[in-house]
Amino acid sequence: MQSRRKLRFRLVVSFALFGFGLSALFAAASLYVRAKVENQLINASLQNDINQAIENKHANPDQPFQSQLMEAWLWSDRTIYKARLDWQNLGDGVYDMQDVDKNGDIRHYKLAVARKYGLVGFLTYDISREDLGKRQLITSLVAAVVLFSLLSLAIGLWLSRKVLKPVTELARRLRDFRKVGRAEPLAAHFADDEVGELAQALDEYAERLTAVVERDREFNSDVSHELRTPLAVISSTTELLQGSPDLTDKLRERLKRIERASRQATELIEALLLLSRAERRGPTRGETTEVAKVAADVIESQRPQVRDKPIEVELVNHHAVSVNAPASVLSVALTNLIGNAIKYTLEGRVTVQIDKGRIDIIDTGPGIKPEDAERLFQRGVRGEGAGGSGAGLGLAIVRRLCDLYGWDVSMRPRSDANGAVASIVFDRNAA
Repeated sequence: MQSRRKLRFRLVVSFALFGFGLSALFAAASLYVRAKVENQLINASLQNDINQAIENKHANPDQPFQSQLMEAWLWSDRTIYKARLDWQNLGDGVYDMQDVDKNGDIRHYKLAVARKYGLVGFLTYDISREDLGKRQLITSLVAAVVLFSLLSLAIGLWLSRKVLKPVTELARRLRDFRKVGRAEPLAAHFADDEVGELAQALDEYAERLTAVVERDREFNSDVSHELRTPLAVISSTTELLQGSPDLTDKLRERLKRIERASRQATELIEALLLLSRAERRGPTRGETTEVAKVAADVIESQRPQVRDKPIEVELVNHHAVSVNAPASVLSVALTNLIGNAIKYTLEGRVTVQIDKGRIDIIDTGPGIKPEDAERLFQRGVRGEGAGGSGAGLGLAIVRRLCDLYGWDVSMRPRSDANGAVASIVFDRNAA
């Protein structure tokens, strides 16, 4: 995962890099301008001096040419051979030259050449002092760049603390909301600036969110009251009717189906209400449920789905497993998984196998594609077999319930035969 730097760190680094870049650009520009201007001035001075020397020699042939700061030579075209071999073929102009002195060190100098009136003039100027000055200037500029970079870093640290102080205060107040359990107005604590505008927007968002939570709480309360009551009436009525001595076996079986459907609807409502509350406050624990007992009740309630299909449904209990969750939650999860296995299996066997820390539902249906295994738990996605009926919500609810209690739910194709395997792992360490 790509690491994310704090805003303050990014501000400090940006300010320091800006200061470094600006000072480095100024230093580079200073060196360039100095070298350009110095080179132009020296070249112009040397060319002017050698031209003037030739003019003086031409006007006064007996007057010797002398220079206190530079070495100069004047020859005629006939005596040019006395000059250095590497100078003889040079035309008018100023040249950067290098040679080795008596000590074996490289000497850097400029050579001005002028040809006029049958005379050839050479004028040299040692620029080692300018090179030394250039190196000193570079050292000074490097020190200045380092100094200004450190100064920019210090200013960046101070400014970031100053600028981000309101943002830090806003974040602190938002974190405090979790302690007090309610949202308090934020805009009153901040100035009328960008942070104050953000605080105002957060206040408006908190008001809308609070209204949504209140409506959700009222809806849950209404559903809990309005739906449980008629379901309880249905359940009690069917129980009384089953006690009638004049019922036929066919009617008695139908009443049992009504009773099972009523119980499933009650468990589903309880699970959904629990899911709605728990996703806001955390899962409810403390109730211990035996997985085998719930699985047996679910299998019995799903037997009407078998109808006339040649299917055997069996429960294999290899290990006693208990979970710390309400029975309604486990019942809703297993009803969806076992119901799907019976629904999509046209013939063969559905085996509900309980092992240490897990439960597996193994069928002999058409199976699933490996790439579709995870997608089936998405909301609105339906299976392809057996007509693909349903709204595609059952497995999505199972995933939410399992995530709430820390269980791992998955589906995969069978490796030994046609069919699929649905699994819930209650304890990752035990499984």
